[in-house]
Amino acid sequence: MTDFFDSEIVQDELREINKLQEFVYGDLYEFPNLSHEDKKEHIEKLSELLERQRVMYTRLSLSEDDEAKKLKEQLQESIQVMGFPPGTDIQVLFSGMTQTIEKLRQYVD
Repeated sequence: MTDFFDSEIVQDELREINKLQEFVYGDLYEFPNLSHEDKKEHIEKLSELLERQRVMYTRLSLSEDDEAKKLKEQLQESIQVMGFPPGTDIQVLFSGMTQTIEKLRQYVD
């Protein structure tokens, strides 16, 4: 591990992100069949996941650690797989996801 990933704060945050991902992806295909309250909980967890991912990306961006820089580059490149043009800032993805979550929240309410 590196200094960045050795940090207890970073490790705790990565564990929380992982738990949220498991929760969100576990219910993903069942979402249409969830109760109203369960849908609201799912959306809140999704929103929390996105915010934690955004914070982690910011931490990666501010770090001088080589492994953190490498992961940031990999994340930046991975958005091309989602159809974004090369060089697109990942913040564009985060903004789009935030808008999608808000639309989903409005739909459920």
